[in-house]
Amino acid sequence: MQKKIAVLVRDRHSEALRMSLGLILLDDLVDVYVLDKKLHATEETELHVETMKVMDMQIYTNCRENEGMEYLPVDEIARRLPQYDHILAY
Repeated sequence: MQKKIAVLVRDRHSEALRMSLGLILLDDLVDVYVLDKKLHATEETELHVETMKVMDMQIYTNCRENEGMEYLPVDEIARRLPQYDHILAY
């Protein structure tokens, strides 16, 4: 049975994105939420974000500086979180 997993990214951006990609190998639905600040732009994080887009993963953010991600205000993110089976914070 497919599980719904939310990954909350605050710190360790590259590690959190890498781990998020690994979770889709189990055929689970994984949504990523980049919270509170701009994603650290490194070659590695850019590769992870591009791979997520190719894999049709949803990437949300509450920081308008994060280009290429769907902006959601904090209250909307809070409303969505109870629908997940697991929530992983990084």
